[in-house]
Parts: sequence; structure tokens; C-alpha cells
Amino acid sequence: MRYRLGLGIGLSSSISALAYRRKALTHSGVVGAIMIGTIIFAFGGLGWGLMLIFFFVSSTLLSHLYSDRKQQIAMDKFSKLGARDWQQTVANGGIAALIALIGGLQRCQRQWLPGAFVGALATATADTWATEIGTLSRSQPRLITSGQRVPPGTSGGVTLTGTVAAAAGGLALGAIAMLASRWGTTPEQQTGDQHRLLAIGLGAGLAGTLCDSLLGATVQHIAHCPLCASETERAMHHCGTATVSLRGLRWMDNDAVNLLSTATGALIGAGLEWIIQRNHR
Repeated sequence: MRYRLGLGIGLSSSISALAYRRKALTHSGVVGAIMIGTIIFAFGGLGWGLMLIFFFVSSTLLSHLYSDRKQQIAMDKFSKLGARDWQQTVANGGIAALIALIGGLQRCQRQWLPGAFVGALATATADTWATEIGTLSRSQPRLITSGQRVPPGTSGGVTLTGTVAAAAGGLALGAIAMLASRWGTTPEQQTGDQHRLLAIGLGAGLAGTLCDSLLGATVQHIAHCPLCASETERAMHHCGTATVSLRGLRWMDNDAVNLLSTATGALIGAGLEWIIQRNHR
């Protein structure tokens, strides 16, 4: 445990420091990333830590893809711009860290743990890929609840490009999980048909991302700029006008949506793990 704890602190600190210099994390984001990384490495092992690294690195690289074009959409729609803060790091990685902590402290060898962990990170990866790539779609998004066309960046809006990107992200995380499973810390992580992790990554990642869109279209807090006549997540629009609450729950911001979505992905991943393992008995 001491070795994994030291490794977790060292690796997460080094990666977070590099991300901070690349302006991918704020000061508080560095603290959140180190905390989550240390917990996952210490209690989940190297294999689970590698999955976290893949999520973070791939998400950071995609955020720089056509960043100027996405920045214009972000300024209009999103409540937070640029570097991730501690709330964003916890919203994306907190559920995965909690699963690793539960398994480590209780020394669990429950069969649902790997599926839940993969499901949580697959959702975070799929949702981030869908946002970063789907924002660049040439087709106008449609609201997931009604099919109505909405401007790019609208909460709850989906495109075919974004959905394909979400599937690719979940599948990619599942592939990393399959490759990293040899470093699992429990027999359940090391044995069994490791190809099941591909199915869990794809299924849970897609389902969690759709849950994110559904929450964004229904209960996420959305405001309205009276001057620009634009919907936004921001309390103060980029034009300098204070926005007016339009719909949703005031406390349900994008971070809360991401946290609930990764929790949903974890539950679906655990369910898929149980179903697959039961059918292989």
C-alpha cells in the first residue's frame, strides 16, 4: 500500500503539474486531480490508474482541437471556460475514486467493482469526447427530449457526430481497461474474459452520456440573456449582461450533471459486469 500510495502521489503530482503549465488545470484543479489520482492509484492499483491517465490525457488533447472555434461557443454557452477547477475534476473522477476507495478499504473482491469503475470512467471519457468533437459537427444539434433544433453547445443537444464520438470514447476506455487488466489488484480484475470490458466501456459510456444529455435538457439550470436573447449556463453572459433564470434547478449546474452521469455509468457498468459474469458461469 505504501508503495502504491507513493506512486500515486508522485505520478498524479507530476501529471497535474504538467497540466497546470499547459493551462489545462487551475490551482484548485491541481489539488483535485492529485487527490483523485492518489486515491485511485493507491486503492485501485496501476491498472486503474492507467485508465484515469488515459481519460485525462485524451480529454486534454481533444480540448485543443480547433480550440478557437470551440472557445466562441464556450463563451456563449458554458459556465466555465478553459482550465478545469477542482469541482470539474471531482465531477468527472470522483465516483471512480470512491469505487476504488471502497474496494481498497474493505478489501472487496466483489465482481461488480471492475465494471463499476470502468463504467464511471467510460462515461466521463465518452461525455468529454462527445462535447469536444460534437461541438465541431456541421449539423445542428437536436434536443434529446423533443428533437427540436438548438444552437451548438446547448445543454441536452445531441448530434450524430457527438454520439459516434461518445461511442468511440467509451470503447477506447474499455480497450485501455482490457489492456491494463493484467495489473489488477484483485482476482476479479485479473481473471475472466477481459473482452467484456470493451462491452462495458461502450455500453456504460454511451448510456451515461445519454443520461448527461437528458439531465441537461430537463433539470440542469439554464439562464437567458435578455440582451442577446441567448440561452446559457452563465450567470453573467459574455456580453456583460446579467442573465435571468429560465429553467431547471438552480443547484444543478454542469458539474452536478457530470457527477450524476458518471454515477449512472458506474451503476450500468456494475450491472453489465454482473450479467456478463453470470452468463459465463
